[in-house]
Amino acid sequence: MRRAALRFCSLNKGLLIPGRGLTQGSQNPEKQRVIHMHEACSPIHVNHVRDKLREIVGVSTNWRDHVKAMEERKVLQSFLAESQKGLPPRRMRDSHIEVLLPLGSQPELREKYLTVQNTIRFGRILEDLDSLGVLICYMHTRIHEAKMSPLSIVTALVDKIDMQKMSLSPEQDIKFSGHVSWVGKTSMEVKMQMFQLHGNEFCPVLDATFVMVARDSENKGPAFVNPLIPESPEEEELFRQGELNKGRRVAFSAKSLLKMAPSAEERSTIHEMFLHTLDPKTVSFQSRVLPPNAVWMEDSKLKSLEVCHPQERNIFNRIFGGFLMRKAYELGWATACNFGGSRPFVVAVDDIMFQKPVDVGSLLFLSSQVCFTQDNYIQVRVHSEVASLESKEHMTTNVFHFTFMSEKEVPLVFPRTYGESMLYLDGKRHFSSMSVPVNLRKD
Repeated sequence: MRRAALRFCSLNKGLLIPGRGLTQGSQNPEKQRVIHMHEACSPIHVNHVRDKLREIVGVSTNWRDHVKAMEERKVLQSFLAESQKGLPPRRMRDSHIEVLLPLGSQPELREKYLTVQNTIRFGRILEDLDSLGVLICYMHTRIHEAKMSPLSIVTALVDKIDMQKMSLSPEQDIKFSGHVSWVGKTSMEVKMQMFQLHGNEFCPVLDATFVMVARDSENKGPAFVNPLIPESPEEEELFRQGELNKGRRVAFSAKSLLKMAPSAEERSTIHEMFLHTLDPKTVSFQSRVLPPNAVWMEDSKLKSLEVCHPQERNIFNRIFGGFLMRKAYELGWATACNFGGSRPFVVAVDDIMFQKPVDVGSLLFLSSQVCFTQDNYIQVRVHSEVASLESKEHMTTNVFHFTFMSEKEVPLVFPRTYGESMLYLDGKRHFSSMSVPVNLRKD
């Protein structure tokens, strides 16, 4: 790879360290360690980032040994801090990592990331971001005296992913970078960016914010993490934004339609939609018809089922969160494609809450539906639930929210029941939460 291609466009140049591959620890370029991100969950190749995570946690790559490996982690409890004050503070640069996905310079990697339209599978990118976010947090919390980390760090929330480009080329190298941007007592916010080589520069195509939580060595209870000290006005602003993000999430949750009634404006919106579906011939509340260029929400559904095999497990022998996101995204994409009648482009991903872990061997049920549309935008909600092979009881594990943009204007979607009306309002809220009007680049 040419040295000229190592430069890249960034809004946070002061936080980023030029380099190749995955860089951790020392700021001395001669001591930087390079790790390329290869394909995940492959029976032949090993993902170097996932390997690094296994090394940090000290777990076996052999499924038959996973119980013994987790038992051995119990002795690490003594390394856990009794309070956050007992942990040394860290800087944002301490957790900074860069990962290179060399699709251009190593074309044998393309097959795993390639779509039939010769673009990048965004679901694979979600997997890579999830692994990278966890590794970043382990860099922030590393204990030099311990060979293995006593912490179990898991993804709690995908707060926001915003795209800046319509589609990605599978023939150009991709670079990821990220660092811890905010810290609570047991949680960490991670900012990540993704760049793709364009000419001689790596230019930004994606911004992501994840929230990770630290738990004890057996993943049974919360654990304290190192405090974070901003070193510049830019870092202080990032930390302040992390505090605001936390407050926004709390406020958004408090106003959830599962807890509070819709606002007066939202009730008016639903009533107007109801009136638009009344049959003018009968003038009856029971007789409803669709307006022109509209679809009932119940007719926009797609469903899928996955059997959760050991191959898709994470370092703690639960199903890898990135795998869940990939499967949910691909079903959501298919739903948007089927609804809009043309190839959709992902615009934003937000508010993915990991409510419950998914055990190996579970049956994973995914249900996707369009819940809001506007012009050529499609808001898709994917509901994930699991059932064990022994029990038929279903439990919700995740709810995913994806915003897609279609190549042409799409039909309006109309709720028929009160429950669907709440889904419509929830989808409208998530669509309205996009920070800026979307203007994706095509180049």
